[in-house]
Amino acid sequence: MSNSHPHPYHLVDPSPWPIIGALSAFVGFAGAVSFLHSDRTLADAAIMLLGLVGVLYTMVRWFVDVTREGEHQGHHNEVVQIGLRFGMALFIMSEVLFFVAFFWAYFNAALFPIEQIGSVWPPNGMAVFDPWGIPLINTIILLSSGVTVTLAHHGLRHGNRGQLIGWLALTVLLGLIFTSLQAYEYIHAPFRFVDGIYPTTFFMATGFHGFHVIVGTIFLSAMLYRALLGHFKPDHHFGFEAAAWYWHFVDVVWLFLFTCVYWWPTT
Repeated sequence: MSNSHPHPYHLVDPSPWPIIGALSAFVGFAGAVSFLHSDRTLADAAIMLLGLVGVLYTMVRWFVDVTREGEHQGHHNEVVQIGLRFGMALFIMSEVLFFVAFFWAYFNAALFPIEQIGSVWPPNGMAVFDPWGIPLINTIILLSSGVTVTLAHHGLRHGNRGQLIGWLALTVLLGLIFTSLQAYEYIHAPFRFVDGIYPTTFFMATGFHGFHVIVGTIFLSAMLYRALLGHFKPDHHFGFEAAAWYWHFVDVVWLFLFTCVYWWPTT
């Protein structure tokens, strides 16, 4: 039997992580539902936490396996990378549709305000955020982070490891600052989630975007760690590209949020 591969594709080894991740997500979801719709017992919190830990553990181990396949075993050739790019593009498209649902709910309430909220948007008596305060600062931060991650990519493509690490570390820092300011804004919000349709759509849209910023920051932090280990090459760095694509997607979504959710209600 020959050990040569008759095709350029990578047939992955059987992996336990898809089923473990799915079961962990189910346990975490069930625990969260029980926690939010009951007396919030310690057992419910423990089930929710167990599911979350399982999901995080799965993500780490699965990511390590994929990194090993691409970086150390050499399975991610040019043909395989095309498939990976298509997969990441489809994933981002699914995320776009995810946010379309929240924007749909927001515009449905904003463009056709019902009589119960005074037939105006925002509803009568509803205090809103000043878009030229923290929201504007966060906009500048995210746009700047898009520039820094692009500069990091430029350094990688030209073999400048110092530029890659420096600009990528700054991108991670900007992501952390954005999340901190978002948390501060939530703590000092003039309304609560249960105060009506505007707070509900506001917190759902901006909250899920904030979650994606956290995920993107973790993603970029993993890329920074790999860069420090010397993993990436100018012609072989799809992991970094995927993280950069995801981060630019987060940037674009925030521009829509700033315009529609923060600025428009004040006009």
